[in-house]
Formats: sequence, C-alpha cells, structure tokens
Amino acid sequence: MKIVVLLSVTTIFIVSCLATLAYASDPSPLQDFCVAVKDADAAVFVNGKVCKNPNMVVAEDFFFPGLNKPGNTSNPVGSRVTPVNVNQIPGLNTLGISAVRIDYAPNGLNPPHTHPRATEILVVMEGTLYVGFVTSNPADPALKNKLFTKYLYPGDVFVFPEGLIHFQFNVGKTNAVAFAGLSSQNPGVITVANAVFGSDPQINPAVLTKAFQVEKNVIDYLQAQFWTNID
Repeated sequence: MKIVVLLSVTTIFIVSCLATLAYASDPSPLQDFCVAVKDADAAVFVNGKVCKNPNMVVAEDFFFPGLNKPGNTSNPVGSRVTPVNVNQIPGLNTLGISAVRIDYAPNGLNPPHTHPRATEILVVMEGTLYVGFVTSNPADPALKNKLFTKYLYPGDVFVFPEGLIHFQFNVGKTNAVAFAGLSSQNPGVITVANAVFGSDPQINPAVLTKAFQVEKNVIDYLQAQFWTNID
C-alpha cells in the first residue's frame, strides 16, 4: 500500500513539474505593475527586478524615446541593435516582453547569437535581409543540426524560436532596418563568436583546437580578434 501511495505521489510531482516547465516564462505580475528599481539601488537581488514604490511611479517609467533614430553601424559587423528591455523601460518588469531596433549597413550582419530567455519575432521595415536559425542537436547523432533560412523584404515577418542560434544579414545595396519583439523583459543575448573567442579569461586554446578541429594558430588568430590583454 505504501509503495502505491509513494508511486502516486511521485507521479503527481512529476506531472506538476512538467506542467510548470511547459508554462515557464517570465514572472507574471500580481499587481497592476512592478516598475523596476535600478540594480545599483536595490538592496537585494531577486529573479528579475525589485519593485519601485507604486506611489513613486511616474509615466516616464513606461516610456522610451528614440526608436525612430538609426543606430550607428560603424563597427566590424556593420549592424547596431538598439534594445528596449527592462533596463531601458523599468515598467516592463514582470510583463514578459521587450523590443529592439536593428540597423544594418550594406553587407551588415547581426552575427549568430541566441536569446536564452526569449522567442523573437522580426519585422523588416527597409532593405533585404537573409535570415536563419539552426535547430538544437538532433537525438540521432548521425543527423546534422538543421538550418532554416529565408530572404525577407519590407513587411515580411520571421520568427526565431527561443534559445536557438540565429542571424540576420543585409544582402541588399542599401541600409536595412528591422524591429523585433521578444518574449522576455530581459531576453539576454549570447553572441557565439564573442563568447567562444573573446571570453574573460580566455578559453584554453587546447579546448578550442579540439572542438573546431583546427590548428592552434587559427585559434590564436581568432582569439586575437576579440581579446585585449589589460595590464
């Protein structure tokens, strides 16, 4: 009898955990709003942001100006992301949503990256973009990660599933502009090349030579593109 009860309790626990994971997302608000306090002003650390006193909240806590202004694309990749997340709009705290503007010079690239906490929906406003994402490792080791790509034009919409590596590349001869919504107040971003070759401290080259199956001089070159020694 005890075994049956234990199995029943265990089954209920597992089902409950699976249901929780299935609906996992940013924390839902339990009041009208929870305007974020700046991390530097918070006395404690929580999963998200500490709430500002509701009596001190003002309209500016829900406002961000300037997404009509182009970002500066004068950088090695030729793109600029202007984020509008909880760090720019404190009122986004607990609301589970944010946005970005992305500007691309001709041949500009938003490099392969991932948002560990958010699905992204991208809308092209100007230009022509070649976009894509790669699936996670397949269960069958004989298979390869699958690539989904599409050419996008003004008015086109494309979705990048949560956590998957994706990119956008301006294949046109003019500047391109896109806006995106993300299903997290703070989606996070991991740019693959920067994380692998520009970490602090550096990843041991022996790890990377084996992982990428190349000679050490190639790894040394790639790390030099992202790494600066500071004395």
